Amino acid sequence: MTATPVAAPFRRTLWQRLRAVRWRRLPLGSLLILGIVVFAGLLAPLLETHDPVIGSLRNARQKPFFLDGNFDYILGTDHQGRDIFSRLLGGATVSLIIGISVVAGAGTIGVFVALLSGYFRGWVDQLLSRITDTFLAVPFLLVAIALVAALPPPSVVKLVSILIVFLWTGYARVLRGEVLRIREADFVRLAEITGASALRVMVWHILPNIANTFIVLLTLQLGQTILIEAALSFLGLGVPPPNPSWGNMVADGRDYLTVAWWMAVIPSVAIILTVLSVNMLGDWLRIRLDPKFREL
Repeated sequence: MTATPVAAPFRRTLWQRLRAVRWRRLPLGSLLILGIVVFAGLLAPLLETHDPVIGSLRNARQKPFFLDGNFDYILGTDHQGRDIFSRLLGGATVSLIIGISVVAGAGTIGVFVALLSGYFRGWVDQLLSRITDTFLAVPFLLVAIALVAALPPPSVVKLVSILIVFLWTGYARVLRGEVLRIREADFVRLAEITGASALRVMVWHILPNIANTFIVLLTLQLGQTILIEAALSFLGLGVPPPNPSWGNMVADGRDYLTVAWWMAVIPSVAIILTVLSVNMLGDWLRIRLDPKFREL
């Protein structure tokens, strides 16, 4: 008797749950906004009407079209004459790259730690749990600011690396409890009895059963990462200028709120709508993928 017949039904657990989800009441507004952001981020070089980095002082602080501005600059220009629409597209690309990179890296580390901690338990669990608690006790945003400032010059790679180092703990803490619960299930014990290795049990039996929780965590942390990147860029510690970023666009416009409010308001609205849409989608997935809420 082999472990394969036991593993097969449970490898399809996530797919079975997705098929059982009632796909009514979709957050259409959130999906529409996220679709626009992804489309804009992926096709930014093709959609940009002007160079997002180079501007002309002759065209500084041009009004958007809805304020009787020039249609050559749909959303106006900033204090250096750079096209806000083109920079907004470039900022979407940066947000997607940093957000996806961070959640992928932090999620991978968090799942690895959770599997080791929950499956082996004992001293392995104690050691990894203490490490996780240590990172959780650190005010990571303040430490991230200090690290980025202490390691000049700022760059996207450094920012992503620092965020990954501190954000994996959320996955490890939540998923560890899931692994501990599934570790005691009958199908896991049966797989061990049939001679399945620890690696096989973790990958083929436990991992598919924590995938739904993992997906929800990924979605929720994506919005958090975009917001953190914007905050660090606003402080001048994120994406280095003149590269476009929603955070440094807001920073550039804060001194011109009385004469050119669109410079700061437009990227701020983009940040708010994107983060809110991601969080609403994450909440919807949490409810729909959880069997306790299946009938709601």
